Amino acid sequence: MTTNAMIAQVESLPELIQTEFEGLDERARTILSHEEWLSVKRIVTTGCGDSHMAAVATQWAFERLGGVPTDAATAMRAARYALPEATDRVWRNPLTIGISVSGAVSRTREAVAAAKERGFLTIAVTGNPEAPLGQTAERILNCRIPDFVHAPGVRSYRISLLALWLMAIRLSEVRGRLTGKEAQQHRDHLRATADQIAETIELNTGPARELAEQMAERKHFTFVGDGPGYATALFSAAKILEAVGRDAWGQDTEEWAHLQYFSRVEPDAPTFVIADGGRGATRTAEILPPMQRIGREMVLIAPDANGLASQFQHHLPVAAGVSPLFSPMVNAVPGELFAAQLADVAGEKYFGGFTGVYDPQTTGGNNIVTSNVEAVADMVS
Repeated sequence: MTTNAMIAQVESLPELIQTEFEGLDERARTILSHEEWLSVKRIVTTGCGDSHMAAVATQWAFERLGGVPTDAATAMRAARYALPEATDRVWRNPLTIGISVSGAVSRTREAVAAAKERGFLTIAVTGNPEAPLGQTAERILNCRIPDFVHAPGVRSYRISLLALWLMAIRLSEVRGRLTGKEAQQHRDHLRATADQIAETIELNTGPARELAEQMAERKHFTFVGDGPGYATALFSAAKILEAVGRDAWGQDTEEWAHLQYFSRVEPDAPTFVIADGGRGATRTAEILPPMQRIGREMVLIAPDANGLASQFQHHLPVAAGVSPLFSPMVNAVPGELFAAQLADVAGEKYFGGFTGVYDPQTTGGNNIVTSNVEAVADMVS
């Protein structure tokens, strides 16, 4: 077994998904009653960091499968702007789902508290039901998983994704948008990502290390994707920040053409393109020539079969046949492995080793769990 904690987490994912799937599916099916599922007309999913990225990754599933408008909001926007001002006239709507592995993050607690105060139905998706978020929400979807060696979040992110997708499938089933057989097919496809992750890990064992060695001195990284792939771009950039502490962006495919296209600080900055075969595929193909023309060092994250690899200097492959709907489960693996290998090659400690200015014991840290939780009345007065 590897001594690299982050790689160990990635390698544990197939078993984690298989062992946790059935219990999590049962909890997702029963978190709301039949009548409550039918009452859902709008959804706000919210969280911070990886939890917000899980909301972004699963938004399309709630909308495409469930047919329910869904806002994947940052906790700050949900807590201070969207939920205090919500004017829905439908009973208990919007359904508000707060996502926090620790259950202690102030802004997510604040968002759920704001929703609850307005009479909206609230669910906490958390790995720590006893923490304040679970005590604030009306319902708790328990996502606690076995303890594992500490590293930038990999396992917890997948369990949050599973919980949200399984709720989206159940919502679509109860609303009659999917038959029982069709819903089960989606669950089977979701569970099959465990094998696709295992294949993707094997495909990247050599390439991720080789790329990390080649880019050991690079300081700026950009990850590009759209739809669920945008969440993968955000998450992959987050792992670079957490693992190595270097500048990393996650950007929407179209927005890259409007913004990062003009960056001249490092003209050959490594740019990772997540091509999941979804609805943005044609736009992804269009931005490759401009990306080449301005000199970016381009890395493809996609299966071999999509025909794009010849346009890139590097390729971090993923398993073929992954549904674009569930692609964040699998497509995050190359970025995770690259970040872990880059930290290893560069001799960096995860999260800066929580030393010096990052030592929470001497500096107070980033106060994400000690920030004051404000009441709705204080925000709308």
